[in-house]
Amino acid sequence: MWVLSASGCRWLGAAGSLAVAVGGLAAGTLPVREPWGLWVARGSSTTVAAAVLAYLGLTLLVAAWWRYGRLLAEGVRDRVLVTLACWTAPLLLAPPLYSADVYSYIAQGAMVLEGHDVYGAGPSVLGPDDLGADAADSVGGHWTDTPAPYGPVFLVLAQAVVKLTGGEIVPAVFGMRLIALGALALIVWAVRGLGGGVGGLWLTALNPLLLIHVVGGMHNDGLMIGLMLSGVLLAVRGRWVLGSVLVGLAMMIKSPAAVALLFIGVMMARGHGVRGVAKGLVLPGAVAAAVAAGATVLAGTGFGWLRTQSVAGTIHTALSVTSDVGLALGLLVGDDPDPVKGAVQTLGLFAAAVIILALAWRTYRGLLDPVLGLGLALLALVALSPMVQPWYLLWGTAAVGAVAWRTRPGRLLAVLSAALTYETAPSGHTPAYGFVLAGVVLVLGLGWMRRKPWATAEGVRDRSVGGVRT
Repeated sequence: MWVLSASGCRWLGAAGSLAVAVGGLAAGTLPVREPWGLWVARGSSTTVAAAVLAYLGLTLLVAAWWRYGRLLAEGVRDRVLVTLACWTAPLLLAPPLYSADVYSYIAQGAMVLEGHDVYGAGPSVLGPDDLGADAADSVGGHWTDTPAPYGPVFLVLAQAVVKLTGGEIVPAVFGMRLIALGALALIVWAVRGLGGGVGGLWLTALNPLLLIHVVGGMHNDGLMIGLMLSGVLLAVRGRWVLGSVLVGLAMMIKSPAAVALLFIGVMMARGHGVRGVAKGLVLPGAVAAAVAAGATVLAGTGFGWLRTQSVAGTIHTALSVTSDVGLALGLLVGDDPDPVKGAVQTLGLFAAAVIILALAWRTYRGLLDPVLGLGLALLALVALSPMVQPWYLLWGTAAVGAVAWRTRPGRLLAVLSAALTYETAPSGHTPAYGFVLAGVVLVLGLGWMRRKPWATAEGVRDRSVGGVRT
C-alpha cells in the first residue's frame, strides 16, 4: 500500500500535523486576551470537536513516524529533511500548543525591559499598561508568581522578541517560534555531524514529542539541546574550547546542559594520564563558567539565576517518581508531607549524581561512547528529578539518537516518546485521560517492540555502540 511507503508516511504525518494545528485554533493554549481576534476561545462544543481533531491528528503523526522509522531501519532511502519540513510547516502558524510556557517567556522578556527583577518576582508584577501584559495574564497556574528559572541568555532573546514586537502577543509568539525553529536547525546539524544519519534524525528531529513541544509549544529546552549537542559535536572534533563555550551558553538557557561538560572533560582526559584527567575536570568547566559570568554581566539581569534553579522543584508533577514517592511516604508518616517529600527528592538527585559519575567512569575506560554516555546521564537526571515534564525526555533522547538510535535504549526511547505525546492536552492541561492514553500507547509500543525489533538494513553489519548491541 502506498500509505505504508516512505512517501505515504511523509504525507500522512503532514496531514496529522495539519490536524493538530487546525484543532489548536480552538483547543490550543489560547491567550486570555488577544486583540487581533485570531486565537480566541470558541464555544464548548467547538472546543471539544477541535480537541478530538487534534488528538486524531497526533495519532496520525505518531503512526506515520513509527512506520517511517521502521522503513529507515530496513534500509529504505528517503529525503528525511523534506519529511521534517512537511511535518513542521503546519505547526508554524498555529497558536501555542500543549503548554502556556511561551507566555511566561514573553512576560519575562517584558519584565526585563520594564526594569523588574525576573529572579525576584513572577509575571504578575506586570501592570495592564506594561509591555507583555496580555502574555502575563495568560501565564498558567503556579508560574504567575514564580521567578524565572532560566539563564540570562534566554532572557536576552525573550527581551529582544518583546522589543521587536512591542509586546503584542501574536507577533511575540511567532518571534519565539522562530527561535524554536533555530533550535531545531541546530539539533539537525549536530545530530548529522555526530553521525546520526537518517535514523538519528528520525529519533530526534522528527520525533513527535519534539515537534509538538518545541515547535508547537516553543519550549526553550529545544534551544538548550541544540546548543549543548553542537558543543559536544565540536568537542568530538577536537575543538573543546569552542564546544565548552556553546555548552556554557546552553547552561544559560537551562542549567541541566552542564552535564555535558563532564563528558567533554572525559573525552579530553582519555589516554592522557593524570594530567589529562586534571585538565578534563577543570578546563571545560572553567570555560563554561567564564561564559556564564560574562553573559550574566552583559545581559544586566544579575546573578539571581543562581538561586532560582530549584524553583521548578516546588511544583509537583505526576511524572516525577521521587516527588510521587516522597508525597506518598510523607502522607503516611505525618500531617505535613513536605519534609519527607523534600528528603526523597534530595536522595533522588544524589542517586542521579552517582549514576552520572558511573557513566562518566565507564566512558573514561572506553566502555561507553561519550555521546551515548551523556544521553543516558541526562535520562537518569530526568528520571530522578523532583520535577519532570514530558518534553524533558528529549534532553537525553537527542544524544542517544545521535549515536545509537537502533539500539535497545533508542527503541525504548521511541516508545516512550510516542506515549508521552498523549500525556498533555493541546490546551496545556494534563487530564486523567491523557495518562490513560499514554499508558495504552506505552503497552502497545513495548509489545510491538518485542514482537518486531528493528530489522537490520541489508548490507549493513550490526555493530556495538558504546557496549550496547545494536
